[in-house]
Amino acid sequence: MTLFTVHDSPLGELLLTGEESAGGIALTSLSLPGQRGAPPARPGPRRDDRAFAAATTQLDAYFAGRLTRFELPSAAAGSAFRQRVWRALEDIPYGTTTTYGALAERLDVPRTEVRALAAAVGANPLLIVRPCHRVIGADGSMRGYAAGVERKVWLLTHEGALRPLPVH
Repeated sequence: MTLFTVHDSPLGELLLTGEESAGGIALTSLSLPGQRGAPPARPGPRRDDRAFAAATTQLDAYFAGRLTRFELPSAAAGSAFRQRVWRALEDIPYGTTTTYGALAERLDVPRTEVRALAAAVGANPLLIVRPCHRVIGADGSMRGYAAGVERKVWLLTHEGALRPLPVH
């Protein structure tokens, strides 16, 4: 059965969806308001905040600066290629960035398929938990982020990968 919860964060209200099983809940989506391709606001037949307690506890710890890697079961649907790219995202260390080209090289994806790799990164249904925000352009630019480039910058600054801009 599909369940959902909403959870406040510094980036806005997070929508978490998951599939219930005998072992608990496996995340299928974590999205932000206004996100491209986000599931509808009420994706499942039942809201169950307790089922997502581990996820929301880890998210709170991440936003408080006490957690650098999520350990949550997930069941996000995607092709074998997307699943491979998404697993690689989980290996990008907290506080660092990588480029689309470097990620492609690490996965032995030919240069002719870097766009497909970028599309897979962009289709990541588990924002924040699976850190696609850590992938940037080769020139250091903040390429697209489904929840908005300003949120990508916020996440990278929060993690220490970017320096905060001085306020004048």
